[in-house]
Amino acid sequence: MCERSPLRLLALHGYRQSGPRFRQRTGALRKALRGRAELVPISAPHTVPGGGEGSDGEDPPRGWWFSAPGTFEAAEAAAEPAGLEESLSAVAAALAERGPFDGLLGFSQGAALAAMVCALRARGDPRFPVRFAILVAGFASRAPAHGHFYREPIALPTLHVVGDTDAVITASLSRELAQCFVEPVVLSHPGGHFVPAAAPQRKVYLDFLDRFCPGQGQAEPLEAGAV
Repeated sequence: MCERSPLRLLALHGYRQSGPRFRQRTGALRKALRGRAELVPISAPHTVPGGGEGSDGEDPPRGWWFSAPGTFEAAEAAAEPAGLEESLSAVAAALAERGPFDGLLGFSQGAALAAMVCALRARGDPRFPVRFAILVAGFASRAPAHGHFYREPIALPTLHVVGDTDAVITASLSRELAQCFVEPVVLSHPGGHFVPAAAPQRKVYLDFLDRFCPGQGQAEPLEAGAV
């Protein structure tokens, strides 16, 4: 258990969400991690045309990149994806200006972006000084232009949270992303497209995070595979 300050995680929301909306939707998780980890959400730099769930002018829905002009589909092998570089720059700026951070928490498209950040970090990119990531309902981008992120196994500790009944990002897509990492930890839950925070998931989150607590030294090995 952490005996010092809580770990700080930069939180990356899903497509058609925003930082404030993601904060609202992760209330149960923030409560479950209280005293152990602090979530700091940011908003993607791109607004989604046409609005979205509960859309309003002050907090429009946002996305990290588009697979076609103004739209996004996770399973689409987009020939000309747009907006990713701006989002990587936004993450780098948040890490520099609002840090220090210990890791990342990403959901859906935000988890896909976090995985790309992990790949860059594993290659030594100094813009992304993070030690681990929790990827909920993540997926690997199908865009050929993004293929370079997955060409080599990504050597950064990750916890992959997979919803067995997720109809938006299927479990197979999330498990495929996990296979891009070295020794990923995979947490399955029976629910759908949301960030789970019930007692069984809370234990796995805390066990994973305890590997990175201040004063613990190097991350402790945690058995890879299904939990």
